[in-house]
Amino acid sequence: MSTPVRITDRLSVSTQPSLGEIGSLPKAGFTTLINNRPDGEDAAQPGTAAEAKAAEAAGLAYRHIPVTGPTITADAIHAFGTAIETAPGPVLAHCKGGTRSLTLYVLHEVLSGRMTPEEVVPFGERHGFDLRGALVWLARHAG
Repeated sequence: MSTPVRITDRLSVSTQPSLGEIGSLPKAGFTTLINNRPDGEDAAQPGTAAEAKAAEAAGLAYRHIPVTGPTITADAIHAFGTAIETAPGPVLAHCKGGTRSLTLYVLHEVLSGRMTPEEVVPFGERHGFDLRGALVWLARHAG
């Protein structure tokens, strides 16, 4: 896992953590782990069952909200936003590179009226991510 990128006081995003890194997340202040990867995406990922077990052993809440760029749904966006809003403390969300997790966040912010579509790409750039895919999703679904 690369160093998590802090997005807000409640959310950081990262690449795929190892099972050992999941065990150290509470020491870094996280209370919840959100996995945005579908199982079987690549051979190196530990998978949902193993992640859930590692999170439970570490005392973390665990949510699995799997998406790919083309399969993001309004339900997944809502589930992601709700998971962050109801978490007992800081959340680490991950996918393979962090972009999908951040995309879910910005889509939730736009759909909730807290961010405009025009703010999405600059917001991503400030955090080191290309969020143009979020604009594509908005053009297709939020019109």
